[in-house]
Amino acid sequence: MSCSCSNRGAHSCIDIVPIFHSLTEEEKLEIATITMDKSFEKGEMIYLAGDQVEKLFVIHTGHVKVSRVSKAGKEQVIRILGPGEFMGELALFSTVEITDNAEAIENSRMCTIEGKKLKELMTKYPSIAFHIIEELSTRLDSAENLIEDINLRSVEYRLAQALLEMANSRKEVVLKTTKAVFASQIGMSQETLSRKLTAFQEKGLIKQKAQQTILLLDIEKLAEYI
Repeated sequence: MSCSCSNRGAHSCIDIVPIFHSLTEEEKLEIATITMDKSFEKGEMIYLAGDQVEKLFVIHTGHVKVSRVSKAGKEQVIRILGPGEFMGELALFSTVEITDNAEAIENSRMCTIEGKKLKELMTKYPSIAFHIIEELSTRLDSAENLIEDINLRSVEYRLAQALLEMANSRKEVVLKTTKAVFASQIGMSQETLSRKLTAFQEKGLIKQKAQQTILLLDIEKLAEYI
C-alpha cells in the first residue's frame, strides 16, 4: 500500500533519519515533496535479491530484517533495521542487482525516495551524500567484524559478546526479533543458540525470563568468555 506523503507525515519521517539531520527545515520540506509513504505487513518482502531497487527506504515505524541466502538455502541475517534507519542505498551508487533480501518482521511503515531524485538532491546538498557514505562505512566495518567473529571466535564468545552489548540498564536483553533471527545474526543455528543459552543458565550466568527476554545475572563471568 503506498500513497503520497503529506508534508507533515513525510517530514516526521525525515526528522528521525540521521543523514538528514544537518538540513534546514526548508531543505527537509523539499525532500518531503519527493517522498512516498508505504506500509508493509509482518512477513512481507520489501525486495528480493536480484531485484533492481531504485529507491531509498527509510523506516518510520517497525523493524526490517536484511539477509542473504546461500545456494544451500542457509540464511545469514546481515542486520536488523528500525526507525530512523534506511536501506536500498547501494542502488544510489551502483546499477548492479541487489544481493540482499529485506523482510518486514513486524508491521512497518516507511518513507521511500526515488533514487534519481535523491541523487539530484545529493548534488544540491552534499551533506546527505557524506552521511550516506559514513553509514556505508559503518555497515562495512560491522560486516567485516561479523565475518571475523564467525571464522575466529567460539560460539560462547559470540553469544556472551552479543548479550553484553545488547543489555539495557536493568541488565536485561529484550530481543527485537525471534531467537532464530538472533542466532543467525551472530552466526549460529537456532539449535546451537538454545543449547548455549541453557548452558549459560545452568551456570548461573543468565536467566531466560520469557521467550524474548534474558536477564544477565553475572556480567563479570560472562565477560570472561570474551
